Amino acid sequence: MNRDWLQPDWPAPGRVRALCTTRSGGVSPGPWASLNLGAHCGDEPANVRRNRSLLNRHLPARPLWLRQVHGVAVVRHEGGAPEPPEADAAVAFEGGRVCAVLTADCLPVFLCDCTGSRVAVVHAGWRGLATGVLGAAVGALGGAPRDLLAWLGPAIGPGAYEVGNDVVTGFAAQPGPDHSAAFAPSGDRWLLDLYEAARLQLAHAGVRSVYGGGLCTYSDPQRFYSYRRDGVTGRMASLIWLE
Repeated sequence: MNRDWLQPDWPAPGRVRALCTTRSGGVSPGPWASLNLGAHCGDEPANVRRNRSLLNRHLPARPLWLRQVHGVAVVRHEGGAPEPPEADAAVAFEGGRVCAVLTADCLPVFLCDCTGSRVAVVHAGWRGLATGVLGAAVGALGGAPRDLLAWLGPAIGPGAYEVGNDVVTGFAAQPGPDHSAAFAPSGDRWLLDLYEAARLQLAHAGVRSVYGGGLCTYSDPQRFYSYRRDGVTGRMASLIWLE
């Protein structure tokens, strides 16, 4: 595996395998350099296919790629799909089914159960968090939420993610926990802590064991893509599966 890629630091069962790619290890040029895995961000399709082929060498099977829409839909990976399903989270209950999400500032969240029989990965931007994508993923995994583990991957950090009142209102308008602890005033705007918002959501869903957080995509241009920082940029993958 590429030594620059990330492996979650969490006490998951040995059968659970997970990784986050970084910018390094691919063939894309310019603002997508080099391991861009996103098919709809301006890079040449041939480069994306080559990069995905390079990634596949480190996986037991091709990932189930999603058509992400900042929603709350969760899909179960049950085998090959002719087209990427429209969803922002995927779950798997069988070995060798690789679930994946793409990010470039949004928060990837890994989930697994303590027996190593169920896994999920979630694309959690502010819209998905506000409308309950993490709760939807927890529900799709089934079982008792207290038996789940979560790991928060690289995302735009709380010192860089400035948002407007519409985002504050978007969270406040939804049922669920009070998210005020995830916001800090910044002039006439706000700084949003996606990690804290995710922790609040997971706690509300009954998940007690949460790890990770703190890797800021915006502040590390050598390692991470960041849409907020660069505008035109690539996408990293967060992948999880059962051996």
